[in-house]
Amino acid sequence: MANCALMASELEVIRGGKKVLSSMSFEVKKGEVFALLGGNGAGKSTTLLTFMGLLKPNGGVAEVLGQSAAAEPAKVRNQIAYLPENTALYDHLNAWENLTYFLSLSQVRPKQEALCDALDAVSLPLESRAQPLKSYSKGMRQKVAIALALLRETPVLLLDEPTSGLDPAAVEDFHSNVVAAQEAEMTILPAEMAGILVHPRKENATSVAILITRPILVIKQKTFKLSSSPNEPNTRTKRSTPI
Repeated sequence: MANCALMASELEVIRGGKKVLSSMSFEVKKGEVFALLGGNGAGKSTTLLTFMGLLKPNGGVAEVLGQSAAAEPAKVRNQIAYLPENTALYDHLNAWENLTYFLSLSQVRPKQEALCDALDAVSLPLESRAQPLKSYSKGMRQKVAIALALLRETPVLLLDEPTSGLDPAAVEDFHSNVVAAQEAEMTILPAEMAGILVHPRKENATSVAILITRPILVIKQKTFKLSSSPNEPNTRTKRSTPI
């Protein structure tokens, strides 16, 4: 499908002898924010790693922009910026140095102004940017990691627990970053604990898939209109294939 950025079809993944994903099927359109919600062990991280080609499915297909993640992992990863829950940043480097180093690994060399804009966007204090990350809180480290993911400027952005460790103000900043990234036509797949539903803006998602591990494995997908009003009703609801 020409307008499809991410597609899972009858996806099955077994890890450590346990079936983590079974018959998972969904599609994410280009420029869509598709929130993947669920508790621990629901398969959120497994889904992201499978789309990156870091895990090979035992059955079914995961595609990124029409390319099979299992068959062409290198090509797929060139199209993806990925933010893991615990990003391995270097403690002895400061924010600028971490951004510059990790972006260079992807052959991305932004100007200093772009680095400043990214750190401004995630509200990292000016006085902290030249300090080594060993002095940072978890929330501050997460801000650097989010800035790094946004600076990749890839068509697809995968986020694993992106608001973990952030204070309420930083979470609001993150939601604004999501809106800005979508306006730049990025496709965004954030995976969060189901508790994110308490936030009225639902990650500014146009679609939400909920993974429930007990008593039955299912995905429920709801589609919303993006609006500045948190009380605007849902426009469409559908239920996808059980997993």
